[in-house]
Amino acid sequence: MNRRDLLVGLGAATLVPKASWADAHNPAFLSAAQAPDGNYHLCGLDPRGDVVFSIPLPGRGHAAAAHPTRPEAVAFARRPGRFALILDCVTGQETARLLPPPNRHFYGHGTFSSDGDVLFTTENDLTTLEGRIGLWDAAHGYVRLGDVPSGGIGPHDIARLPGTETLVIANGGIATHPDSGRTPLNPATMRSNLAYMRTDGTLLERVELDVTLRQNSIRHLSIRDDGLVSAGMQWNGAEGEHPPLTLLHRIGAAPRLLAAPTQTHRQLDGYVGSISFDQAGAHVAVTSPRGGTVHIFDVNSGAFAGLITAEDICGLALSHRAGLIATTGQGITGFVAQDDLTQMRHSSWRWDNHIVAI
Repeated sequence: MNRRDLLVGLGAATLVPKASWADAHNPAFLSAAQAPDGNYHLCGLDPRGDVVFSIPLPGRGHAAAAHPTRPEAVAFARRPGRFALILDCVTGQETARLLPPPNRHFYGHGTFSSDGDVLFTTENDLTTLEGRIGLWDAAHGYVRLGDVPSGGIGPHDIARLPGTETLVIANGGIATHPDSGRTPLNPATMRSNLAYMRTDGTLLERVELDVTLRQNSIRHLSIRDDGLVSAGMQWNGAEGEHPPLTLLHRIGAAPRLLAAPTQTHRQLDGYVGSISFDQAGAHVAVTSPRGGTVHIFDVNSGAFAGLITAEDICGLALSHRAGLIATTGQGITGFVAQDDLTQMRHSSWRWDNHIVAI
């Protein structure tokens, strides 16, 4: 090839457009779901909550992570699953399958570095029962780079503080092993935490609740643009006790706990499934599929601000169209108003635990 042909070839290569989320029909959200035939899929939903694509999964999914620039999603198995699929959301093809080392399993969540070059996954070390964060080279075929400690036991959700390379990890505190199902193996010593760390594994801060709340498992996260973290919790202590299940925290500050008035709070049945700030960041909402309810709080005052009831409601995410979007295991998608689900859509899909904004 002569110099002229080489330059022409390089110029043509630069003109080839890269695929974007627009090529995948501009989904606004991702959610795992069960189809009417019983098979499992990862679905893309448009801003109205309608399905624009569905990609088969080998088993039940939990949450997903959207690549920040490519129309690519990571679909995670429900814990203690051992698959995480890299899906091309334009073609619907599986382009890679992540398998943790033999003595590990995934916890159902992951997040990307700001440039999309590294994927971080929450994992359980079955030898030590300690939490680990897996690192995967998303820029070069998702080769495993290694792992670092999560800062606790049972890391579930993981997110990144906006505009930074600081990770926030919800270490649920519950030691489990697939041989024992979901039975906690450390009830006498369980203690969850929020861990903040750099992407190189350097621990910056670890936040624990008062020891009287050590069996409050910190599970799911939502982060406001200014770095305020909200976390939803699940109570693993004595039946009949109803501690607060909503946590607000800013790095370097003390945690704040939010709860509705006593009788209303008990409707959560000790379980928060998802949590999200609204579009303005003035309110935070939590769902409870066990209680069939959504609780909404004013962030500044901490006051209880609203209640919605809906059977098996769990998925919750920020919607730039209407504040918050919610999904149920009964196939309903709706937008959260102060005391109602509006613009509801009924479908044949049975939505799984989480809906993730892209």
